[in-house]
Amino acid sequence: MKSLDNKTIAALREDYRSATLLEAEAAANPIEQFKAWFEAALQAQLPEPNAMTLATANTAGIPNARIVLLKGVDERGFVFYTNYGSAKGQELTENPRAVLVFVWLELQRQVRVSGRVERVSKAESEAYFQSRPKGSQIGAYVSPQSEVIDSRQFLDDRLAALNDTYKDVEQLPLPDFWGGFRLIPENIEFWQGRSSRLHDRLRYSQQADLSWKIERLAP
Repeated sequence: MKSLDNKTIAALREDYRSATLLEAEAAANPIEQFKAWFEAALQAQLPEPNAMTLATANTAGIPNARIVLLKGVDERGFVFYTNYGSAKGQELTENPRAVLVFVWLELQRQVRVSGRVERVSKAESEAYFQSRPKGSQIGAYVSPQSEVIDSRQFLDDRLAALNDTYKDVEQLPLPDFWGGFRLIPENIEFWQGRSSRLHDRLRYSQQADLSWKIERLAP
């Protein structure tokens, strides 16, 4: 097997030609534009189109990023759920600003969303938590997310114990340490791949009167 080298990596490229993103084609509201693109990803049957990179930073400005799943979007913002004691949960509590990045490579599209973050209501978290499969509910209790553990056996033992405890229960109560965050967007950028790396980039910026300004960015 040929060893991988930097020359091989540097030679990887693709010329994007599948679509355009012109101002006349874009919705006036970025949430509507996002929903249109998300629907296109669903129609294309892309794997996990709601997967997104969540970028955070702690109070020292040290960045962190990971993939999470979008679980709701409306005019209020973009919602995802996690253990509040996890690394991302602590970072968002200390520094409640974040960036989300969606990439749908098959459609040659990317969306970046930046803004402030707040916790969703307990009622919203509870409704979502109890809509999850029972195994996922139990999993939230099993894992002390982001903490160091001795072995996989630690998780397996806790899982077995909790499966026994809740064997006759269909819906578990919402854990105090678990719930949702909502990113309230201030800027949303839509990126459509174009030929010769001259991509289309439209940025929506929220104004003081809550309207949205659309600007084209150089690729």
